[in-house]
Amino acid sequence: MTSHWVGTWTATPAPADGVSLSSPTIRMYPRISIGGDTIRVRLSNAAGTGDLVIGSTHVALRGAGAGIRPGTDRVATFNGSGSVKIPAGSFAISDPVALEVRPLEDLAVSIYIPNDIPASFGVTGRYSRQFNYLSPPGDFTGMEIMHASRVVDDWYFLSGIDVLASKDVGGIVALGDSITDGNISTHDAFCRWPDQLARRIVARGGKMFGVMNQGLGGNRICHDIRGDSGVRRFDRDVLAQPGVTHAIVVLGVNDLRNRRGLKEEVVSAEDMIQGLNQMALRARNRGIKLFGGTLTPYENETFMLGAWHPEGEAKRLLVNEWIRTSGAFHAVIDFDKELRDPDHPARMLPIYDNGDHLHPGDIGYCKMGDIIDLSLFD
Repeated sequence: MTSHWVGTWTATPAPADGVSLSSPTIRMYPRISIGGDTIRVRLSNAAGTGDLVIGSTHVALRGAGAGIRPGTDRVATFNGSGSVKIPAGSFAISDPVALEVRPLEDLAVSIYIPNDIPASFGVTGRYSRQFNYLSPPGDFTGMEIMHASRVVDDWYFLSGIDVLASKDVGGIVALGDSITDGNISTHDAFCRWPDQLARRIVARGGKMFGVMNQGLGGNRICHDIRGDSGVRRFDRDVLAQPGVTHAIVVLGVNDLRNRRGLKEEVVSAEDMIQGLNQMALRARNRGIKLFGGTLTPYENETFMLGAWHPEGEAKRLLVNEWIRTSGAFHAVIDFDKELRDPDHPARMLPIYDNGDHLHPGDIGYCKMGDIIDLSLFD
């Protein structure tokens, strides 16, 4: 076989809390990393409590507003059918779709939900940092300018886009939390650090890699919160991704912050290290090169008051030292060193800080993408 499937875009399946849907068409605009002439889409019902029925799915190139580019609309089928039923907790991969897509191009994926879905069902989705659209009830998947009733900031049910690529094309998965997902970055500016990494790889030329962003806001190494923990979802979100050859893990800050304040979820540095080491072992067993990203500083964050404390900072330093020196990873990407204030290492440099002292701003996110040595993927 001279070709294989490689993930060119992903969104981590997680619960979209409290969301209900009234038989809409959902039109979403993912920006892919690598191109080709044949694609397929992956839809997820990971958070659902029952069967999810998708009435129709279309893919196209992006147009203006809630539109698609004329002449590019394609129907995505599942085992030859325009509709698909996805069991609770599962996902579905479409049949191949013939559509010429270029690297870093914006696609339009439109899906129609023929049934009303109450909030109790468990809609699968996560925030997108992009403007997507919901229609009034009805199937408008093939409409050039879709009827839009409101703008949404989520990926609903869409979990991946794959491209048929030559065997020498690899895949890079970015596994992380909101800092990988690009929280509080500018909408539709594509400033997440995996976006910047994808741009640099395409600009460099030569060997190509699909970049798959599996960041999930609030995600932790050791405990579930708004989706599965890092150690729980590692097999699904990293090892099972099509064409994956490399991965970068940047997880741990939310373990230190303990958002729910539960005593049983207080972790030690050793707990976090054990979880990261398990990820490294699993990756090696599958022949995937895993790079460890150090945890960025967050002293006196305002996103959640009181989340930073000296005990947590001491744990962060211990985990970062282990990442740098243990040899567990094929390489280390020192985000902490590059973003911290050299005169006050517990906090982020203001130029990279979005203002809440936890998340980078657009400049900081792009800086993270810039410091990754592309020779690691040679």
